[in-house]
Amino acid sequence: MKLSKKIINTLAENAITAKSKSYSPYSKFKVGASVITSDGEIFNGCNIENESYSLTICAERSALFNSFINGKKNIFAIAITSDDKNFLTPCGACLQVISELAPNAKLILVNNIGKIKLTTLKKLFPNPPDLKFLAS
Repeated sequence: MKLSKKIINTLAENAITAKSKSYSPYSKFKVGASVITSDGEIFNGCNIENESYSLTICAERSALFNSFINGKKNIFAIAITSDDKNFLTPCGACLQVISELAPNAKLILVNNIGKIKLTTLKKLFPNPPDLKFLAS
């Protein structure tokens, strides 16, 4: 699969739609994400807050977990958007999860006016911890 303009735009639109479903009564900061698998299936997610902030889930993890719950584990790309004029990058927790569940995924950042910036996990999280020894 190639990261075409059509895929980028489709994921951006899906992330924007997912953002509208955000439950963010505390921060008022809506975030949406959309992932596409290598076989072309799309799964969306949004941030869902809780008054105990540590129980909140980010949009990126929501979309990734949605994909995994549906048996789709080969993530090709992830789009992330918010209401911010700047490009929102994944938080540390999401970077860690992406590094394990979708280490080769292309990252598509979308700002609040629809501008798009492409990046990679390697640029945002160059040295993720290797904790595979914990599984042995």
